[in-house]
Amino acid sequence: MKALVLSGGTGTRLRPFSHSLAKQLIPVANKPVLFYGLEAIAATGVREVGVVVGERGEQIQRAVGDGAAFGLRVTYIPQDRPAGLAHCVLIAEDFLGDDDFIMYLGDNVFLSGIQELTDAYDAVRPDAMITVQKVADPAEYGVAVNDANGRVRRLVEKSRDSVSDLAVAGAYVFSPAVHRAVRAIPPSVRGELEITDALQWMVDRDLRVHSHRYDGYWKDTGKVADLLDCNRAVIGALEPCIAGTVDRRSSVSGPVVVGKEAEVVGSSLIGPLIVGAGSTVRGSTVGPHTTIGTGCLVEDSTVADSVLLDGARLSGVGHLRHSLVGRDAWLTSEPGAHRLVVGDDSRVVIGA
Repeated sequence: MKALVLSGGTGTRLRPFSHSLAKQLIPVANKPVLFYGLEAIAATGVREVGVVVGERGEQIQRAVGDGAAFGLRVTYIPQDRPAGLAHCVLIAEDFLGDDDFIMYLGDNVFLSGIQELTDAYDAVRPDAMITVQKVADPAEYGVAVNDANGRVRRLVEKSRDSVSDLAVAGAYVFSPAVHRAVRAIPPSVRGELEITDALQWMVDRDLRVHSHRYDGYWKDTGKVADLLDCNRAVIGALEPCIAGTVDRRSSVSGPVVVGKEAEVVGSSLIGPLIVGAGSTVRGSTVGPHTTIGTGCLVEDSTVADSVLLDGARLSGVGHLRHSLVGRDAWLTSEPGAHRLVVGDDSRVVIGA
């Protein structure tokens, strides 16, 4: 079995961050989202991985390298433009050959991994197996309509009708039969080859498409709110570790990680919380559910339920909540006024 990891999307819903950084490399708990997927694949025993990359391909390649750090052998497959998930399978056919393969969306996180998915596939040996999860808001997702035995009978994309509450998540296992499907389907109305259309093509021809229900934590991190939610989930399982320096005037409660060469001075740390290596927290209250990247500075500020990317600086910022602060961004406060420099596609909420 091989794996195909899709990392070519442009991340329009994560602008302005995705203007300068591949969306799959935006960190959750100080680790790029893509790495969670590669680690999950490695845990299944799969070693040969194709990574589909787009305009940020060089960033992906620098971060992942040849895959040896994950116990993998990585082949990069360039995609000249985003043209749909099924198009990724189409351009990867030479790499995949006649092997069964996992297809994993590079901005998805399955906290308990995907071993159950591959085990379920091996037990049934269908032509395709999709991952589904019961959700409260099925109109926001593509959903699967199953029979009593878990065999997929229909796939519906973001329907307002309550046809199913089983959302299709971003991990699949395919037999080589999928190659016929992706060659047969026409582009959708948005001009892309949709994997849901390929799956429906297989269903319509009585090929066996089964679903595996995943009950663990799963998140598609394509939006800022979802990234923050995923960060909360990941750091909620932290093992406390103080590798840096916390002075006697500071207090620490709950699971807190302070990285190497980080310094905490006269501050209150409330876990779950990560202070990245080489960062400084001074005269501040930080946490809970907050991740501070490497080389950051937080002084005279109050921050909770937020993610600060590497090199970010906060000075005199009170009551920052539910925020994602980009790499090397500076946030300061002046008495009696707000002064902002706001980039393209930004969203700003200013409280009193």
